[in-house]
Amino acid sequence: MVWDEFTNFPTRLHSNLRSDRGGTFTDVLGIVPGKPDFYFKLLSVDPANYADPTIEGVRRVLSHVRGYEIPRGEPLDTSDVAVIRMGTTVATNALLERKGSKCALLITKGFGDLMVIGDQSRPDLFDLNVRKPGGLYQEVVEVDERVTAESFAEDPLERTFQERINGSDVRQGVTGEVFRIITPLGMSYRPPGGPSEYSQCYR
Repeated sequence: MVWDEFTNFPTRLHSNLRSDRGGTFTDVLGIVPGKPDFYFKLLSVDPANYADPTIEGVRRVLSHVRGYEIPRGEPLDTSDVAVIRMGTTVATNALLERKGSKCALLITKGFGDLMVIGDQSRPDLFDLNVRKPGGLYQEVVEVDERVTAESFAEDPLERTFQERINGSDVRQGVTGEVFRIITPLGMSYRPPGGPSEYSQCYR
């Protein structure tokens, strides 16, 4: 705690907190102006002591900065925290290890093998034993296009077709493009494969 030289009241330093959660450990860094950086590691999973490692890290940094222990489970006052930035490799690890929930690839009809073909890049052109990694999805479902770009043009200075927007089948996207809805997606829509395909993939 720092004391204001004019009011003689304690003033709070605005801390910056960084948290990087991994599969085993969570790295926490507290940056406080005028003080050495406060860095430590936590177990990412430790239910006997805390429910979430990031919240526990914030609690420990605030306790360190304020000079007293903040009890676990108590709501944290973050009014003196300027920034909290969080990162994680949990999702990346799940992709690399092929773990996590099963998923399907829904793609425009005719492009079902797009992810297999890729962009034809060859990191080692003369490798006679090319080993490609497996896909991240278990099934591929090809669907009919439901929208088309009304205002597509190679020249961005051409007309934007704003006059065609009617609020029903011709609308404007969040990035400004005008598109036409060919087949609206509603509760009555069912894929060609019937109820079984719908329950397996679409729901």
